[in-house]
Amino acid sequence: MKDSGYVEGENLVLDYQNAQGDQTNAATIAQKFATGGVDLILGIGTSVSQAAAKETKDIPVLFTAVTDPAGAGLVQSMESPGGNVTGTTDLHPEAISKLMEFIKNSIKNMTTVGIIANEGEQNTVVNVQKAEESLTKLGLSVVKAPVTNSSEVKQAAESLIGKVQAIYVPSDNTVVSALNSVIGVGNDNKIPVFVAEKDSVKNGGVASFGFEYFDLGYTTGKMAVEILKDGKKPSEVPARIPESLDLALNLKAAEAQGFEVTDAMKQQVKPENLFQ
Repeated sequence: MKDSGYVEGENLVLDYQNAQGDQTNAATIAQKFATGGVDLILGIGTSVSQAAAKETKDIPVLFTAVTDPAGAGLVQSMESPGGNVTGTTDLHPEAISKLMEFIKNSIKNMTTVGIIANEGEQNTVVNVQKAEESLTKLGLSVVKAPVTNSSEVKQAAESLIGKVQAIYVPSDNTVVSALNSVIGVGNDNKIPVFVAEKDSVKNGGVASFGFEYFDLGYTTGKMAVEILKDGKKPSEVPARIPESLDLALNLKAAEAQGFEVTDAMKQQVKPENLFQ
């Protein structure tokens, strides 16, 4: 928005509110915005975006970092959002399938992948479903280790020892908040841990096909400009996917978790996506 001429304190007022992961807080904040005379509401993540969409049908609502906008009831479809809501998804349609193919092709005698997930999260359900579909097509088996809160993550990871040759952590708020526990199990037992986004590669996952969340936010900001400056209705602005999809690798994590990184793999990775 700054690049489009908006300057905070001059022609732009931003009101940041954090729901702290609490749905009641999200509803209260959404109600405040809906009655507070704002020109646009931005929700980051599925639950807060749903709260905003529920509170108003008149004020434009943008979402970002939502895995399944249609499944979450935010849009009718990506191409034709309908209503007063549109935004960006953090699930590139090819990201999960490319990662599953990478796992199969990179680990010898690969048969089974473990998935740790809290399927009480809407975004996680979609993520896990796509991973299972991809793995099945590749002839691989899946062992799921369900959790309901972050305190259960370490035990779930330990339950996969001896059953799988790799672990996949989807875009799951519960599991990612305790990612260190999964990484610790992977390191101690030489089980490579693959993740759904680049930030988790930085934090100890072996690899992912993903993008920069900054770039996703920038795309969302351009959509805000289309609505606020160009006068478009959200229904006229198609929801968008990440504009890039790149392999990210963590060499230190790979060594700790017994995953062999070849020169061919390194050649696929942009310098800024190679961590060590």
